[in-house]
Amino acid sequence: MRYNIAVSGAAVTKCCCDNIIVLAKEVGQQIARAGCVLVSGATTGVPYYTAVGCKEEGGFNIGFSPASSEIEHIKRYRLPVDPFDVMVYTGSDYPGRDIIMTKSVDAVIIICGRMGTLHEFATAVETRKPVGVLEGSGGIADKIRPLVKGTYKGARKIIYSKNPQILVAQIIAEIQKQKEKNNKLL
Repeated sequence: MRYNIAVSGAAVTKCCCDNIIVLAKEVGQQIARAGCVLVSGATTGVPYYTAVGCKEEGGFNIGFSPASSEIEHIKRYRLPVDPFDVMVYTGSDYPGRDIIMTKSVDAVIIICGRMGTLHEFATAVETRKPVGVLEGSGGIADKIRPLVKGTYKGARKIIYSKNPQILVAQIIAEIQKQKEKNNKLL
């Protein structure tokens, strides 16, 4: 079964680690190798590089745009279209797009990130999605563990790893576990 895995991360990578492009591409490649669909906010930076990595491995990408059309996506938001197989034009600006995208996937992986990434992380936690955090990637990703310590009451586990291959494998295992649990309810 193909799972939809969102990657959330910084569109502007100044706050990220030095090898962010390599890490982001590796996450995209691992998602493709696992036969899953990569979903992102169709923006620059980390989401773009994960989409490129996914494409390099023959994977499938879905972008959720804040714009209402391709013209607006390119001209107003100045965002790329090239690595995406399907683009969903939400017309919901960034915060609305974040919610629609996050609720549409099976899990979310956080890489680096800024406030938009924190918003997508919070949405994933509140909607009880499995969440993976690529530690050592900089930005919000490196602040999540201490941020949620003692305050996280969600039923889903937050998975932390510094290794993209291990993180993607653990996220897929968590999705499978949740799907099996859901199937028992039927």
